[in-house]
Amino acid sequence: MSKRRKRTGSLTIRILAVNLIAPLVLVAGLLYLGQYRDTLIESKLETLKVESQLFAGVIAEGAVASIEENEGYLYRQAGHKSVLVNELSRRMVLHLSEATHNRARLFDHNGDLIVDSHRLMGPEGPIDITALPPLTPPTDELTEYLRAAVKLSMEYMPTNTTLPLYKPVSTDKLSDLEDAYLAYQDSDTVARSWQNHDGVIILTAASPVIKGKNLVGVIYLSKEATDIENSMIKLRSDVLRIFLAALSITILLSLYLANVIGRPLRKLAKAAEMVRQGKGGRIDIPDLRHRNDEIGELSMALHDMTRALRDRMDTIEKFAADVSHELKNPLSSLRSALETVERIDSDDDRKRLMHIIHHDVQRLDRLISDISKASRIDAELARDELAAVNIDRLLSQLVEARRSPLIRVGKVAKTGKEENNLVLLMPNDETGNDDNADKEEAPNKKHIQVFGMEGQLAQVFDNLITNALSFSPQGEKVTIRLTEEEGTVTVTVDDNGPGIPENKLEEIFERFYSERPKHEDYGSHSGLGLSIVRQIITAHNATITAENRKGDNDKVIGARFTVTFKSLS
Repeated sequence: MSKRRKRTGSLTIRILAVNLIAPLVLVAGLLYLGQYRDTLIESKLETLKVESQLFAGVIAEGAVASIEENEGYLYRQAGHKSVLVNELSRRMVLHLSEATHNRARLFDHNGDLIVDSHRLMGPEGPIDITALPPLTPPTDELTEYLRAAVKLSMEYMPTNTTLPLYKPVSTDKLSDLEDAYLAYQDSDTVARSWQNHDGVIILTAASPVIKGKNLVGVIYLSKEATDIENSMIKLRSDVLRIFLAALSITILLSLYLANVIGRPLRKLAKAAEMVRQGKGGRIDIPDLRHRNDEIGELSMALHDMTRALRDRMDTIEKFAADVSHELKNPLSSLRSALETVERIDSDDDRKRLMHIIHHDVQRLDRLISDISKASRIDAELARDELAAVNIDRLLSQLVEARRSPLIRVGKVAKTGKEENNLVLLMPNDETGNDDNADKEEAPNKKHIQVFGMEGQLAQVFDNLITNALSFSPQGEKVTIRLTEEEGTVTVTVDDNGPGIPENKLEEIFERFYSERPKHEDYGSHSGLGLSIVRQIITAHNATITAENRKGDNDKVIGARFTVTFKSLS
C-alpha cells in the first residue's frame, strides 16, 4: 500500500498568501512615501525662501539709512551710500523671527554679525536660546507603539533624496556660512535643505538686503523641519492603523474561505481514501450537493463515481460466481465421464462417453470464448469514445452481409440455397420488399444518426438477428424495422418463433440464461448473447425491451426486441 504525504493546511496558506499580497504591497508603497516627503521639503524650503526675501525687503525699507543720516556709523566704506541701522535692524529681526519661528541672523555689508535671534546679550555676555519642542496632545498606547514602529522602519527605509550633512558653525563670520556667503557674492537668494547627524532636516535660506543698488547686508534664516518628519510619522501611523484593520479582516475572511473550501475537500479526500483502501465496508461519500457550487458538483461526481464503482464490483463478483457455476457443470460431467470410461469394456459405451467428453469440451471452449468476449466488450465500452453512427447504413450492411453467398447464416433449404429470410424496413418504406438492402444509396442522402460505437452496435444487431433466425421456423421471415420520430430512433427485430415465456421477458437478459429451441442440442449456446446486447445498449444510454407479438385471440405469433436511441439527425 502506497503511503501518501499529507499536507495539512496548504490550501489555507495559499489563500492567505494570495489575499495578503495586495494589502502588503499597498502598505509598503504608502510607508515608502519618498515622493511625498520630497514634496513637503520643497514646499517648506520655498516658504522659507519667501520669508527670507520678506525679511530682506522689510529690513531694507525700515532699517537702512544713508551715511549722512548715520554719522555715528563706524563701518564707512567708499562707495556705500546706505548702511544698516544696527539697533533698529536688531529689533525688526527679533520681532520677525518670533512671528515666523525661524532662527534669523543678520550680517552687514562687511560680513559682520549684527543680530542672532537665538543669541541675546546679557549682563554677563551672550546667551544662547534653544526653542522648546511643540506641545503634543496625549496619545494612547497603540498610537505610541505605531509611532515607534514607524520610526524604526524609517531608519532602514530608503528615501528618494539624500540630503547633504549639515555642519553647525560656532563663529559669527558670514564667510563660514556657505549659503549666506553665496547670497552675499551673487546678490541673489540661496535656499537649501540639509540633514544633521540625528536625521533632522534643516532648512536654510539667505537673501541679500539691498537698498537701491547697494548691498547693505545679508539675512540668513534657518529652521529645523521637525514638522515634516512628524507629518510623515503621523501619516504612516494612520496608514498602519488602517492596514492592521484591513489585515485582520483579510485574515479572518481568508480563514473562513479556507475553512469553507478546505474542510469539505478534506472530508471528500478522506472518504475517497477509505474507498480506495476498502475500509469500513460500503463507504458513503459526503453529500454536499446543497452547496450549489463546484464543491457540490465534485461531491456529486465522487458520489456517482463511487456508486458506479460499487455496481461494477458487484457485477464482477456476480459474474465471477456465475462463471464458476457455469464452468462447474461441464467440468463435473467431464470428470464423471473420465472416471467412468476407465471401467467400461464395451466399445459402444466407450464411444458414447467419448462423445459426451467431446461435447463437454466444446461447451467449455464456447463458454470460455464467450466469457472472454464479454470481458473484452466491458473493457472496450469503458475505453472507446462515442461518435455519430449512421444506423440506417449499419443495418443495411448487416442485412446485405447475411445475404451474401460467402456468409451462410440464414435458413438453408433442401436445395442447398440460402433463403431470403431477412426483411429490412426503412422509414417511409412499408412495402416489405426484400430488396431494400440491395438498393443503391442515393447521393446526398440524409442518414439517421445515433450516438454510439459502430462496432459494438453492429454486434448488438448481429446478435439480435442471429437469435431471431434461430427461433424462426424454416422459411419464415425476420423483419428489421427502423423508425424515427420525436427525437428518438427505434429499431425492432421481429421473428415468427414460439415467443418468450411471459415471466421470462426480463430474465432472458441475464448472464448464462438460455431459453433455446427444442431442436437445438443442450449446451450449444452459452447464454451470454442477450446479456452482452443489454450491456452494450446500456453503455449507449439506450434501452432494449423484449415482448411477444400476438395475433388473433391473443395467440403468440413471435417475439419482438425493441432498441430505442436518442436521435442525432
